[in-house]
Amino acid sequence: MSHNTGMSAELPIKNTRQRHAIEAALAGARRPLLPAEILASAQQALPELGLATVYRNLKSLLAAGAIQGVELPGAALRYELAHQPHHHHFQCRRCQQVVDIPGCPPGIATMAPPGFLVDGHALTLYGLCAACSSVA
Repeated sequence: MSHNTGMSAELPIKNTRQRHAIEAALAGARRPLLPAEILASAQQALPELGLATVYRNLKSLLAAGAIQGVELPGAALRYELAHQPHHHHFQCRRCQQVVDIPGCPPGIATMAPPGFLVDGHALTLYGLCAACSSVA
């Protein structure tokens, strides 16, 4: 998992209904979402919202430090709220859904070779989600 906020300094952003709908979609999901998933969720509160507006707001929210990008190998960039407790992700190989996994395995920093200093890490588990494994 790599979190990319785009910029290190938080910038002020406009308070708009669109931004609130996007942030509510991310908060309600409690998992990283693709832009199309954000759109579908946010349109429940704001049916006229379009994908271009979602992308424009995601860019502003990234620059402001309100959200962060979640990059998984071979997958499209997803977004989640910033400033969450440390966590990792699970990605379903069938439906591609990504969900949060709280915390870390104990002793992860001790896995580095002797003399190496760990200053960060990313962990993604892969498999089948509950829905996909029930139809396997």
